[in-house]
Amino acid sequence: MSKIQVNKLHTLTGHNDCIYALTEGSDPRFFYTGAGDGMVVEWDLDKPKDGKLIAKLPHSVYALEVDRSRNILVIGHNFEGIHIIDLNENKELWSLKLTDQAIFDIKVYGNEIFVGTGDGVLVIVDIPSQSVKKHIKLSSKSIRVMAVASHKKQLALGLSDHTIKILDLANVFHPIANLTGHNNSVFALGYSPNEEWLVSGARDAQLKFWNTSNYSLSENIVAHMYAINYLSYHEDGKYLVTCSMDKSIKIWDLEERKLLKVIDKARNAGHGTSVNKVIWSSYSGQVISVSDDRTISIWQIEAVD
Repeated sequence: MSKIQVNKLHTLTGHNDCIYALTEGSDPRFFYTGAGDGMVVEWDLDKPKDGKLIAKLPHSVYALEVDRSRNILVIGHNFEGIHIIDLNENKELWSLKLTDQAIFDIKVYGNEIFVGTGDGVLVIVDIPSQSVKKHIKLSSKSIRVMAVASHKKQLALGLSDHTIKILDLANVFHPIANLTGHNNSVFALGYSPNEEWLVSGARDAQLKFWNTSNYSLSENIVAHMYAINYLSYHEDGKYLVTCSMDKSIKIWDLEERKLLKVIDKARNAGHGTSVNKVIWSSYSGQVISVSDDRTISIWQIEAVD
């Protein structure tokens, strides 16, 4: 098992409210943040101090997703719908009024955009026709997070009713499984790069490992002190990073399911409040985190054998 060394490279500022959304660009040198101030900002890992305003909306932005094949950014605009930004031209292409609810997560799959809303509805948007194809009511509670297994053609959704629902993308969103075990809202969800595992994290501070061959629960870890807000994999599939309302970021060995490193304020000059999203950059191997403290941190993570 490797030892992990952590070095904080940058603290980025510019947002005027809690930062909720974070996603990597088609060119992973760039990443995008969205916040309670309605601002969506593009950042360049080669010149991280120079954020560029992409959009300014009247309501909070909880969800961002990049369609890599088209190089467009999908912005979830709370209580409204989605805005589609051409990242080549930095201009809005189109928008769609979808909901009067919060939009907690967005995923792009082929020609479709999946939008998860605060009233438990999955909205399927067709990109070519710029129109709604389908509404699927999954729960009376919020859809908080989604994950796509592209090869398995499956969509996992974490909900505030404590469940994880698995839908078949090859068969008109037919339900495959309903996973129970968390005892609070599921906020974090991700398929491993090889799609053999689905890992979930919830407001109950537990991390669960599900075997995707039959969606049986393989392991449960009490991973944080408070809610697990998000998780992200290193692209080699060996490591997992989680972030929490407990203000910490944790690095895990995926195979051994062991905690390797805690990144926090006391040890690493980490965030002072809830860490809301984290991604493991496929460009630099750095970890990017965003927080209620209105800052973005960029961390150099190195495994030392």
